[in-house]
Amino acid sequence: MATPVRPPKSLLRLTGKAIGDYRMIADGDRVLLALSGGKDSLSLLHILLHLQRHAPISFELGAVTVDPQSEAFDPRPLIPYVEALGTEYHYRREPIVAMAESHMDKDSFCAFCARMRRGVIYDTARRHGYHVVAMAQHLDDLAESFLMSAFHGGRLQTMKAHYRIDAGDLRLIRPLLYARERQTAAFAETAELPVIHENCPACFAMPTQRAHMKAMLAQEERANPRLFQSLLSSMRPLFEEGLPGQSGAPPVPAQRTPGDTVKGHR
Repeated sequence: MATPVRPPKSLLRLTGKAIGDYRMIADGDRVLLALSGGKDSLSLLHILLHLQRHAPISFELGAVTVDPQSEAFDPRPLIPYVEALGTEYHYRREPIVAMAESHMDKDSFCAFCARMRRGVIYDTARRHGYHVVAMAQHLDDLAESFLMSAFHGGRLQTMKAHYRIDAGDLRLIRPLLYARERQTAAFAETAELPVIHENCPACFAMPTQRAHMKAMLAQEERANPRLFQSLLSSMRPLFEEGLPGQSGAPPVPAQRTPGDTVKGHR
């Protein structure tokens, strides 16, 4: 039977700091984790389970997995694993791959799939009374998005830390925004988490902009070990855009967050 795994202190500290800095989770929140089965979302699952047990507040946690019905991606092994953890779990099978063939317009397949998955996640949250959706993007993801936007879109933009979606009824949070990809990879390997690897032919048919940015950042970091700290400082104002409670956005209750406790881990 699966049991929660204690995440390393470094990941707990960084995640707790992000949650505290951007007031992501408050007492009484119902949080739905978007669980793809990759190393990042599985790491975040165990971090949030740890916070449930040790944080000075009470919040509920559920998870949702969207199965796009692709031959290259089978997340069904997550079903017994997550249920054994005692976490409320929603497994949604949606014919996204088939829909792409007839409904995809100018988007790439990856963009179409991501948009459709996001819609299913929001629908699941609304159906089951969750009002916070947790995504598992980390600092590497945000840095890649920042450079892609600057290089190809002519804009200073990246994923936000915490914001209310356009419909106004859900908040989206990214608790791993201070963590590095190598940290979640190391945790997943050490803890033997049941990572589901996706091998979508559409994603690997040709090198993507994101893959190029990842390779470029890795090369630059070898010459400048503090590269991601510099990028983090540059992106901080962008993280705060749309943060509830700022610039006229709907406020989040000023209550303690799990970060109050996790910051104490060294």
